[in-house]
Amino acid sequence: MANVHVNNTAEPNEALAHFSAKLHCETDCSDVYADIKQGIQNFVLVDTRSAQAFTKSHAITAINIPNSEITAERMAPFAPDTLFVVYCWGPGCNGATKAGFKLAQLGYKVKEMIGGIHYWEDFERYPVNRHLSDPQQ
Repeated sequence: MANVHVNNTAEPNEALAHFSAKLHCETDCSDVYADIKQGIQNFVLVDTRSAQAFTKSHAITAINIPNSEITAERMAPFAPDTLFVVYCWGPGCNGATKAGFKLAQLGYKVKEMIGGIHYWEDFERYPVNRHLSDPQQ
């Protein structure tokens, strides 16, 4: 039995709807970094990990708003039309997904940077702000 065809295959219009919805809610490290390099930063890059993890290493231009701190009060300084790009550790972490959910509930536009800091730093080798005086234990 062929594995690819175990389930029905999506018709083109179904696949179009699926991939369109996915791209509305996701971006990747490459696209984020390309915009940063070009000086196009019409979004706020948010590291949703703990303050300790953020201090050790985070993507350039990122700010830290841990998932647990995403509240209406914390987000009030941001304009209602702000686009947030959120990330966490990587594919094995759903912190960015939870943050995206919370931000959307608050009425903000949001995309998840798939791959998280793991892909940003370890695979793509994009620049990070790092505090070596506080080594990871």
